[in-house]
Amino acid sequence: MAVNQDHLEAALRAIIEPELGLPLGELGFLREVKARRRRIRLEVALPVAAWPGSDELADEIHRVAGAVPGVEEIEFDLTVMTEEERAALRIVLRTHMLGEAALEADDGHGHGDHGHAHGEEGAMAAFLLPESTTRVIGVSSGKGGVGKSTVTVNLAIALAQAGHSVGLLDADVYGFSVPKMLGTDHDPIILGDVVIPTSAHGVRCLSMGYFVPDDQPVIWRGPMLHKAIQQFLTDAYWGQPDFVLVDMPPGTGDVALTLAQVMPRAEIIVVTTPQPAAQRVAQRSAFAARRLKLSVRGVVENMSWFTGDDGTRYELFGAGGGSTLAADLGIPLLGQVPLVNAVRLGGDEGRPIVTVDPEADTSVAFRSIAEKLAALGPARVYRKELSLASSPASTAPEG
Repeated sequence: MAVNQDHLEAALRAIIEPELGLPLGELGFLREVKARRRRIRLEVALPVAAWPGSDELADEIHRVAGAVPGVEEIEFDLTVMTEEERAALRIVLRTHMLGEAALEADDGHGHGDHGHAHGEEGAMAAFLLPESTTRVIGVSSGKGGVGKSTVTVNLAIALAQAGHSVGLLDADVYGFSVPKMLGTDHDPIILGDVVIPTSAHGVRCLSMGYFVPDDQPVIWRGPMLHKAIQQFLTDAYWGQPDFVLVDMPPGTGDVALTLAQVMPRAEIIVVTTPQPAAQRVAQRSAFAARRLKLSVRGVVENMSWFTGDDGTRYELFGAGGGSTLAADLGIPLLGQVPLVNAVRLGGDEGRPIVTVDPEADTSVAFRSIAEKLAALGPARVYRKELSLASSPASTAPEG
């Protein structure tokens, strides 16, 4: 039986590209599909030569093509897109990123960097729009050194392991550490004015750490920081994730203000350690979020105890800080994370604990926190975007 060309094309066009999560037909990856009797020829054009996941994609194409009735021989070539093909892909991605407004911004063209003003004011990623089901979770702390980034990375992976689509934005522009902790093996890909976040363990990620040398300090004033975070949102293809976790810098400064303006539906979880001093500082972070009318959803207590070789729990940093903070704020304590040396090693080596030792007490704790966070559901009260130009009185808490 000869191969049906239409059936073959329909099957191949429906394949979901693993990096972008969209069908090959929509992305324009299928350059040539030809069937002649029982033999088929396929040519697939990738955006760049070093496209991540190309081996996985090739395997899936072979599997799907081989399952089409009549196919006995497959000739398959991977090549690289032309500039025109990349421009067409960029328009497809921008449409998903920003909606139909992206096409209007491009004025019907898709050439290089000329069709869109990077991070333009007023542009909003589709997953931030009121009708989106994406939950944006800001992971905050009042001070450094409480393991906030460790919590963010492992929580993001735990959510992905539970079947959610997850993005991770490292908004700690001055003290970025997420790329190293996540263990990504490639940098983000730049297609004209579209950034494809890197991915690892089922989590898409963007960080300033991918764009500056590891030992180079970022010395910016607030407006530059605000612009960078806005570009990470509006110029990056995040898709329509279930969750976007934001690793916020310690304290209550510029990033909290930016988050309130560009992500007005963001929910906040607060990371603390057990000792009272850390709990009081973390409380200020929660109060700042509420002052900006961001919903504070829960508390995570990190480094809660260390279990010795004799099985005894040692509360090295005291006890009760997380539960006290949660009670004072009237929100749940989502979980307590033990202090384990493997967590520190995993962060240094890019091997998050939830991936290398999923049965460890710490991994179980992160999965439990992820389950509780998902079960909370989105915050019910959404409000209009704040303006950084607002008067102090406009951001004062009600009552």
